[in-house]
Formats: sequence, structure tokens, C-alpha cells
Amino acid sequence: MSLARRERHALVETMTEAGPAAPTLCGTWTVHDLAAHLVVRERRPDASLGIVVSPLAGYLEKAQAKIAQRPFTELLELVRTGPPWWSPLRPVDAVANLSEMFVHHEDVRRAEPGWEPRQLAQQDEDRLWRTLRTMARAAYRKAPLPVVLATPQGDTITAHRGDGAEVVLTGTPSELLLHAFGRDEVRITATGADADVRAVLATDRSV
Repeated sequence: MSLARRERHALVETMTEAGPAAPTLCGTWTVHDLAAHLVVRERRPDASLGIVVSPLAGYLEKAQAKIAQRPFTELLELVRTGPPWWSPLRPVDAVANLSEMFVHHEDVRRAEPGWEPRQLAQQDEDRLWRTLRTMARAAYRKAPLPVVLATPQGDTITAHRGDGAEVVLTGTPSELLLHAFGRDEVRITATGADADVRAVLATDRSV
């Protein structure tokens, strides 16, 4: 079973335990709202375009509000089963949905006080590192200074080039991936001048 599929099942289990009214790291969204978002993304390609096409954001919002009226258990089952056979996401689920499922799983976990990072298998961390390589530059494109992502083992990714002294963000691939996707509830260390570190950490990292 792919890591994306395992994260999908773990996400549904965590959402079930948290309950529909529990908070997430996705702004004001509850777990129920997040489940509706995932269903729209995989089953309403007409509306999901609004995720990346601003003029369609209103249409997306209406579609998601309508789907959110469905029972929580029904939404979770749709998330668990994944993209339907006709979805363009189904053939590429293991790649296209890996970061989506992993990040949103942590969005539910880390919205609760007292969270701790999961200890992932090294092969899973390696898979997330490969994913990070493909999107790091897009995530840190607005950084005011050079940014390097590093693991404790010494692997590095140059996430942003530019003028000035570089800031190095160090952590496991899973923690760095979450940070690249705009999450601040992570366990990483930042090396550089204090003002430079603050500027980089405050960067808009929306992909």
C-alpha cells in the first residue's frame, strides 16, 4: 500500500476520533469542513478548479458548502475510498495525493494541544523528502533571502536563491514538508541572523 493510501486511512481514523466539530490548522475549518474540502477536490473537478483559479473561488465555496451538508460519516467514507474510477486523480493517487493526505492528517493532529511529531519509518521520510524536492522552490519563492532545507543527516535542498546570507531550516523531511506547506506547528531549527530567520519564517509559503 502506498504512503498516500496509508495516510488517507490514518487521516480518516484521526478525523473519526476527533469528531466533526474539532478544529484544524486550516483557518476556521472544522474537521467536518476539511472532509468536505477533500470530497470536493476528488469528486467535483469542476468546482475544485477554484482551489487554484481565483475567479472560480466563489463557485468552489458554494459547492463545498453544499457537500458539507452531508452527514459526517458519509463524507469520511468518501474520503476513505479515494478518487472514483473516473477521476483524473485516481491513476496518480500515490503521487498527487501524498502531500495532501499527509499534511491534512497533521492539520487535524496538530490542532489539538500537546501534539507530538509521529515517528515515521525512514522509507516514508525518504518519500516525503523526494516530494519536498519537487515543490520547495515554489513554496519559498517569496522568501527575502536564500533558504536551504537540511536534514540532520546532512541532505540539503536549496529552496530559494538570492542575495544575502542564507537561512538554513533543519528538520526531518516530514517536518520540513509541513513547513513548506505553510504550517508553523512544526519541529525545526532555523540557523542565521535573528532578523533573517524572522523574515524567512514569516514568508508566505502558499503553494
